[in-house]
Amino acid sequence: MLFDILRRLALLVLLASMAASYPLVANAQQPAAVGADTDATAGGVVDTQRQAIDMLTVKVDVIEKEINASDENEEGLVKARAELETIDKALLDSGLAFRPRLSEINSRIEQLGPPPGEGQPPEPELVAKERQALATEKAEINVLLGNAEDLSVRVNGLVNQIATLRRDLFTNMLTRRYQLREAFSGEVGSAAQQELGTLYRAVSSWLRFVVQFKHQAVLTATFLALLAAAILQFGGKRLFRSLVDRNPAIEEPSYLSRLSVAFWSTLLPSIAVSVFLNSTIGLYNYFNVLRGDIGVFLNGVSVVIFVSFFVNRLSHAVLSPDMPAWRLLPIESRPARILIWLLTAMALVVGVDFLMGVVSDTLSSPLSVTILKSLIAAITVGVLLILIGSVKPFADKDGEPRPWPATLRFLFYFLGATTIVSALLGYVSFAQFVSRQIVITGAMLATAYIGFLSSRAIAREGSFADTSIGHRLKGRYDTEEAVLDQLGLAASLLINILIVVVFLPLVLFQWGFQPGDIATWLNKLATGFQIGSFSFSPLAILTGLLVFALGYFVTRWFQGWLDGSVMARGKVDAGVRNSIRTIVGYAGLALATLIAISAAGINLSSLALIAGGLSLGIGFGLQNVVSNFVSGLILLAERPFKAGDWIVAGTVTGTVKKISVRATEIETFQRQTVILPNSELINSAVGNWTHRNKLGRIDIKVNVAYDSDAKRAHEIMLEITRGHPMVLKNPEPFVLFANFGPAALEFEIRAFLSDIVNSNSVQNDIRFSVVEAFAEEGIAIPSTARFIMPHEEELADEPKAELDQGKRTEPEEQVGRVRRNRRKVDPD
Repeated sequence: MLFDILRRLALLVLLASMAASYPLVANAQQPAAVGADTDATAGGVVDTQRQAIDMLTVKVDVIEKEINASDENEEGLVKARAELETIDKALLDSGLAFRPRLSEINSRIEQLGPPPGEGQPPEPELVAKERQALATEKAEINVLLGNAEDLSVRVNGLVNQIATLRRDLFTNMLTRRYQLREAFSGEVGSAAQQELGTLYRAVSSWLRFVVQFKHQAVLTATFLALLAAAILQFGGKRLFRSLVDRNPAIEEPSYLSRLSVAFWSTLLPSIAVSVFLNSTIGLYNYFNVLRGDIGVFLNGVSVVIFVSFFVNRLSHAVLSPDMPAWRLLPIESRPARILIWLLTAMALVVGVDFLMGVVSDTLSSPLSVTILKSLIAAITVGVLLILIGSVKPFADKDGEPRPWPATLRFLFYFLGATTIVSALLGYVSFAQFVSRQIVITGAMLATAYIGFLSSRAIAREGSFADTSIGHRLKGRYDTEEAVLDQLGLAASLLINILIVVVFLPLVLFQWGFQPGDIATWLNKLATGFQIGSFSFSPLAILTGLLVFALGYFVTRWFQGWLDGSVMARGKVDAGVRNSIRTIVGYAGLALATLIAISAAGINLSSLALIAGGLSLGIGFGLQNVVSNFVSGLILLAERPFKAGDWIVAGTVTGTVKKISVRATEIETFQRQTVILPNSELINSAVGNWTHRNKLGRIDIKVNVAYDSDAKRAHEIMLEITRGHPMVLKNPEPFVLFANFGPAALEFEIRAFLSDIVNSNSVQNDIRFSVVEAFAEEGIAIPSTARFIMPHEEELADEPKAELDQGKRTEPEEQVGRVRRNRRKVDPD
């Protein structure tokens, strides 16, 4: 209903927007040459869409008659609804087809200008004729759009009518009460005998036909179906042996192992049986072995076989009568076998009841026979449910049998009694529906629930590593624990998707939904729906996500290949490689995002208002983030520094480790990692010791005493510097006599290194050599003493009388006392 109303509103908005007149501007030049071409184009669009709308109207008339004629045929109603939804989409497309032509008409009318008013000279005849033709065509288009809108309203009304009819059919089926005296009348026996005779003659005649003419085709089809099922069963068992087979050597299997074995030992064989049955029927039809009635009977037989096998496999998987350690429920072995027999018998009764219903419908048996068979089946299922509730599956500490918990036991009794009482009161269809849901839907939901528990258990941290597959991956490929946990999450997701895809449609079928319903939902997922002017398609969104994921992995692969193969072999600098790799990564992600948005069918123009609001928010709240982002792009493009450079940014000195679009990672020489926003690096001065190359100069200050030989000290320092292997000969080192200091002659050694990163070690070597050489030559390196005046507490220790009289010691004595008590040497 919601989607229909939205489509109707979208069509109304489209009609209003296309029928609106544009402001007219006075311009009536060159009118004649355009008219002929526009008339030809107009006639083609209008005639084509008129024929399309007429054809759609005829189809709607036919569908409406079919709905009224077969209002109790649910499959026909589902088919009619699918056709109506296709027609509704075609009507919307037809309305959109007029949009270009209406734009042309309005533009041409604007060019012609307004018609002359009263008292003004008349316009040329050609202009008047063209204006009249455009107005007539526009009116015809508006009429056709109105017809399309009326037909769309009618289509949506029929869709709602079908929904009401189907709901009434389902309600009437459940609440219909039959007179049981018809089932126990004297004619029932003869009618049942006649039905069996007709069934026997139909089957026997078909078997004779097969034996005489189609025995090779039957053998071939059966062999191929068995081969397909065997490949699936044994291939799956070989691939997932640890998930299907119970290992009797394991005395205490884990909860995850028991869940996995229960789920997969039920699902894989059931799928194999389903493939065999469906392949057999399909190949029989392909070889023209089946006729109409036999094909229906064979479908019923396949349902009986599959339901009985599925319930039996599920019962064995959960109860495991032969291996108590693998049971999901802590029950005893003998009650487990009894429960398996009761559950299998109940499934067999439900399947046979379905088969007998198919036979009765195909052979047009009397209603009394159908009621009798359904009544017997419903009562049998009710009795079996009561028997299941009466079983005592548990044992107490003394080994005595113990029944089900009271709630579960009374639930079995209630369901069994409800089925029996409903059938005896005449509500046979309701009892039949309840019994089928208990057996079939219950078995499916139980299997799905075990699968969900298995997926939840396998998603826990460390659980996948404990499975046989995890042990195999770890032993053969030395897979890490983190990778195994990620594989466990992926396996859990796949199991959940498998459960939804397999069991959800089957459960929906049991509750009255038809394949056409699911086909309609899938079609809506594929084509999407429209909310206002925004088109939304879940399948397209999923496609966009998959495209983005593919683009992401391709980008990462290309980054690794470019860095490891191309640039590494080309001996490209590490910083340049990092910049190129980063730019390629962001460019690839941006391209993948754009392609994903296009694949998702998202119209970016419809998001202009949202983009405007976001830009406003960015301007106020995210300006720092955007500033850092833009600064990062500038740094990657201009490359004032690169990864591996030694930079000085404010108080931070260290090596650049990584440049991203938001911040730059710097590692100091104390191995501290500093994350510096890119905007600070752009807006502030940054020193780069290794910008163009690693060539750099070191400065070493040396003090020489006044009474030492300054020229000899100069020669020694120059010799030591020139002799160091890491000091460049060109530019040659230089020793500067910098200053006459207050306590020493100040020299400065200046030397250039090919790699400034080694500056600390070179300075260390030169200083040690200078100290050793000066000691050998008797050249002193003076140190300046610092005098610290005593604090008030120390002054308080002086003789008080001396302080009161203001007596002062001689300067020489005061200096001597301070030297003895507080002398400190300048560490420089």
